[in-house]
Amino acid sequence: MSERERIKEVIDRLPEYKLAYVANLILGIENTSIEEVEPDEWDLEMIARAQKNNDGSAVSFDELLKKEGLTYADL
Repeated sequence: MSERERIKEVIDRLPEYKLAYVANLILGIENTSIEEVEPDEWDLEMIARAQKNNDGSAVSFDELLKKEGLTYADL
């Protein structure tokens, strides 16, 4: 599901009184000019490094605690 589709689903679930907040936020973003800059050599190096170190998997916080032998009480 695309981000656009997810956002539309959320909007459809919102009560009417919250739609004005969403509309103002979206209109503000739409009217904001954000310069799109091509990544430079440093950016490309950081992206490559991050991709090398990240295999796309995720570990939940609970799994991490268990792996490290910790509990919430230890925090």
